[in-house]
Amino acid sequence: MTALARPGPAAMSERSRAEVDATLQTAKLNPAELLPAVHCLSFGPQASAGECCLLQLEPGLCAELEAGRSLVIRGEKDEQAVLCSKDKTYDMKIADTSNMLLFVPGCKTPEQLNADLASCNIIHSQIAGFSNNYWELRRCRPKLKKLRKLLMEDPYEGPNSQEDQTSTFSKYTTEDLLSLIQASEEEILHQLQIINACKIEGYWRILEFNYEMKLLDHVTQLIDSESWSLNKVPLHTCLEELGSLEPREMIEHILLSYGRKYIDDGEVYFEMHEDKICRAIAQMLLQNAVKFNLSEFQEVWQQSVPEGMTTRLDQLKGLALVDKSSRPETIFLLKVEDLPEDNQERFNSLFSIREKWTEVDITPYIQDLCAEKQTVGALLTKYARSSMLNGVKVYNSRRPIS
Repeated sequence: MTALARPGPAAMSERSRAEVDATLQTAKLNPAELLPAVHCLSFGPQASAGECCLLQLEPGLCAELEAGRSLVIRGEKDEQAVLCSKDKTYDMKIADTSNMLLFVPGCKTPEQLNADLASCNIIHSQIAGFSNNYWELRRCRPKLKKLRKLLMEDPYEGPNSQEDQTSTFSKYTTEDLLSLIQASEEEILHQLQIINACKIEGYWRILEFNYEMKLLDHVTQLIDSESWSLNKVPLHTCLEELGSLEPREMIEHILLSYGRKYIDDGEVYFEMHEDKICRAIAQMLLQNAVKFNLSEFQEVWQQSVPEGMTTRLDQLKGLALVDKSSRPETIFLLKVEDLPEDNQERFNSLFSIREKWTEVDITPYIQDLCAEKQTVGALLTKYARSSMLNGVKVYNSRRPIS
């Protein structure tokens, strides 16, 4: 049992056992049903609200702190703060409570009192502070869209680029990105890998797309001229043959971006990813056209990829969209990374592009919005309305789109 003394003269905090028993009797409580220890609390001279903040942590985050690792709060002035561990990101929201929460240094829990019954009697403690709310954490998607935006301010166009030498845009180290991006370190590093960023002179850079295609073309032409298997492209020979055309680190980077590195008999090889290469070449063909006749595009696309590769429309999920309602059918560039990061804004943008979507078409453009254990179906239920069109289920906006 704990008795709370009102603020007042010092004598009020020094309650005797008789006074405590009298209080129990007045409250009609049976002492035999309670622990024998009594906490008599009084407000200390420095006790005030707002001096301390409470943060509710899940067991995993407690273990992080107990292991000596850090939790970091990230966000600029115009952003809502998030808390990041080494590999996860959490939204921070204030939760009000109807019970006043007291900060009592040295306060013993019932478990501790039970373990030390011999010393139990009256314990006089001072309240150091109090609060009517606490910070509640909720696991959220890392806010990574800003990462690509920052790096695309100054894409790398090659070692001889005049623009790169005279650029006034900022360049970013890992530490810079950790201070600017609302995501954990592991999530940021993983995203840098996904967007094929590379370190140049200590700064993270994204290759300018045309320069990236130039490098990829060098590699695929060499593969074709040497009649190598796409599953076994030797790193050493690539560097020797192409090192006079482009920096060796750029040749290796393009192999890492479009292939899987492995070692066989002491030599480093790459297994090239057919889908990624076909997708990049499709983007190159589509980026300068508003819309492309679908059948003509498919013919040109197949002719443009390295020999032995086969193009398929499912390689373009989240990159391009087929308009089956037009005659003839057309295809146009629609990159998921260009769409808003906020859920409602993403759906607004998609429904402004197309009034009705099938689940197959819309899934690549909302898959990344799914929170932990959330499905695309749950997102569609929340942000869209379903109906049947010619026997096919389609989704349209729940709200008017201007």
